[in-house]
Amino acid sequence: MEHPVLPEQFVQLMHELFQIEAEQLTPSTTFEDLGMDSLALMELVVAAEDQYGLVLPEHAMDMTPATTLEEARCVLSAAVPKQQPSDAASTPLTTP
Repeated sequence: MEHPVLPEQFVQLMHELFQIEAEQLTPSTTFEDLGMDSLALMELVVAAEDQYGLVLPEHAMDMTPATTLEEARCVLSAAVPKQQPSDAASTPLTTP
């Protein structure tokens, strides 16, 4: 059975912000498993908005350390570009 993978952009962002190796990042991993607290989650949300030019949905703030990386990916992929859709890349945190 093949396991779903997290988008490369999400893995890269987690590595850049928190120096977490890709091998540790699976869809079922929770932020708590990675030793991350709610402050780290806020840092992730802000970084995703800044780096990818997104406006995240209000419920992005509802993520907790018990949130899985797949749940977070779903929240982040629901973001909308800050620019006009024709000027911005499609949502970068979706699975290919």
